[in-house]
Amino acid sequence: MDAFTAGLLQRIRTTESDLSRARDEGDDFLVEVEQGELDDLRRLAAEHGVEVGASLA
Repeated sequence: MDAFTAGLLQRIRTTESDLSRARDEGDDFLVEVEQGELDDLRRLAAEHGVEVGASLA
């Protein structure tokens, strides 16, 4: 796995964790921010052929 793929997957995992925490805390604004970031990261992964496993959202 190259550095780009590893870094992208790590960012996705971190964002999924942050999204889950925001949901647990009931922070609707942060949920929207994290969901937007996660959508962008998933789009980037798809554009570069990076497979992303099951996720929280």
